[in-house]
Amino acid sequence: MKKMAGLLLVGVLIILLAVGIVQRNVEEKQSTDRLNEGSDVEFLPTDEGLAKGEKAPDFDLTTLDGEAVKLSDYKGKKVILNFWATWCPPCRAEMPDMQKYYEEQAAGSNVEILAVNLTTADKGMDEINAFVDEFSLTFPIPMDTEGKVGELYQAASIPTSYMIDTEGRVQNKIVGPMNEQMMEDFIANME
Repeated sequence: MKKMAGLLLVGVLIILLAVGIVQRNVEEKQSTDRLNEGSDVEFLPTDEGLAKGEKAPDFDLTTLDGEAVKLSDYKGKKVILNFWATWCPPCRAEMPDMQKYYEEQAAGSNVEILAVNLTTADKGMDEINAFVDEFSLTFPIPMDTEGKVGELYQAASIPTSYMIDTEGRVQNKIVGPMNEQMMEDFIANME
């Protein structure tokens, strides 16, 4: 009887594990599909988060490389301000496109990417460093070690990105992953 109960328990655990793996794979595929289609990106109305035309709040953070960075340092440039974490499948999905855009188009379009890691919501520095290495990220990675900047920008869902113009004003807030074409379009249409 005990042997039968043990086998039954092992069987249930195997089924739960298999369901969890399938569910995770489906969620990752949906995230990738959303990124490729770009059709489910949520554009928030101006009464949620920072409104279009509103001055983007300045912040002072330290990058993963140990450099001090302020948003105001980039006045005169267009800024893609991205909030992310290593455990976020849509964040993983958009990083290769973000890096490609940065390498191939950012300088020519007067754009800087600041990819703020929500450090208080992440899994530790080893995971963050491994993520940056995995995707060969070369744009600045400011570390929100106290969670204040993510809160200030209302980055409740990630990834969340703000398109900020050369005057430091918010032009768009995007909740969800972006692809390279979306970045090109947002930058091209920025006031």
